[in-house]
Amino acid sequence: MAKKRLFGQLSNAFSSKGEGVGDADRASNAETLENLRRENLRLTRALEELSMLNELAREIGASRNADAIMDRIIRRSLRSVYAEQAVITLVSEQAREPMKTLVRAMVTSSEHEQFHLNQNLLGWMHLNKRPLLSNSPRADERFRGITWDPSIHSILCVPLMVKSELIGVLTAYNKKSERDFTEEDQRLLTIIAMQSAQVIENARLYEEEQAYLRMQEEVRLAAVIQLELLPKEAPRVPEYDIAGRSIPAQKVGGDYFDFIPVEGDRLAICLGDVSGKGLPASLLMANLQATLRSQTLLDAPPCESIRRSNQLLYRSTDPEKFATLFYGILDFGKHELTFSNAGHENPFLFGPHSPPTRLETGGTVLGVIENFPFEEEVVRVQPGDTLVVFSDGITDAFDPEDNQFGEQRLVEILTQHQKQSAEDIIDRIIDAVKKHAGTAPQTDDLTLLVLKRHEA
Repeated sequence: MAKKRLFGQLSNAFSSKGEGVGDADRASNAETLENLRRENLRLTRALEELSMLNELAREIGASRNADAIMDRIIRRSLRSVYAEQAVITLVSEQAREPMKTLVRAMVTSSEHEQFHLNQNLLGWMHLNKRPLLSNSPRADERFRGITWDPSIHSILCVPLMVKSELIGVLTAYNKKSERDFTEEDQRLLTIIAMQSAQVIENARLYEEEQAYLRMQEEVRLAAVIQLELLPKEAPRVPEYDIAGRSIPAQKVGGDYFDFIPVEGDRLAICLGDVSGKGLPASLLMANLQATLRSQTLLDAPPCESIRRSNQLLYRSTDPEKFATLFYGILDFGKHELTFSNAGHENPFLFGPHSPPTRLETGGTVLGVIENFPFEEEVVRVQPGDTLVVFSDGITDAFDPEDNQFGEQRLVEILTQHQKQSAEDIIDRIIDAVKKHAGTAPQTDDLTLLVLKRHEA
């Protein structure tokens, strides 16, 4: 409409008789022509900007790749404001320091050194959250004391905002052809940032979602692998009933139990508890299992197998990582259990007519002291005896009022159900723990191993 109006004014001006035109009329006509030229330039620039913004919207709207989106934004920004270099700096949400950032995309001419957003400048953007234009940054009073790269002579920053939160900064460096950045450049770059911020954030959230799904799949596969590492069924030993079970607090856990055949009429039994939870604990558990199985195959006494396992664990893990372990070898021909307890919960050995015995002999936890002299002990397994090995997830289970399940409840259940099968005893204990916990979440792995000698 503005252009049509100016054309009308121009037509009226030249419709008069040429011989009747005076100096005032000629001046008026010249002014009209100049206004028309300026309006034409403005409209042309507006049309170019609108076309560029539409193209940018199509380009970035069709992609979910954050790096590709930011690359297109930067290339468009360079051409729009005629800058030598542009960069998008995303603010890291996971950074402990509020000013810590993560540069995700940069495009620059090959002859120029890459610039990075100054931390002080980023701090200014955090506080003000508005565009910043400086054609003489070294003389700018807002940034006194900042050392600028000698090749930087002008800078234009605009915030990337999503729901009033700063997610990043779009920065252009050095206007080409020795010119300065203008208010028009600032306005255009601000529009680009406003149009792009939500698209960048959506792409970033999509990438995080995909990374989370990949992690979930990896955890699922880890849980499958860990399940495969545990015994699929208990061994069948003459005169004995044996069972074991582990219920991780998360999809994967750090508890471990095993039955390892040994030459002769012997069977190695063990139950371990690795510090921590989740995937790191499960990896250390797999390491401990492989180590202990290799030591068992050497047919060494329990104290020697634990001593070697402790050394290997100490040398291959960080100082804060450790494991507790109960390890014993049952000679079911002699009905003797030779065991060593490396800092684990003391198992209960119940007799049909005697109070429970605690199996304590051994030493400290594995992985803390490289050379520790572990001890071992031999106990006789009488007809009707029941051995119960458990992880601290059983006794440390809490109810909603923070009351522990405790050893006393465990002893009561074992005493009440001692004559049942090994599998049934495990069921009774697990049921009691879950009933005690109620709505409280399971915070630790629940692992049990039960060995019963049949009564004569």
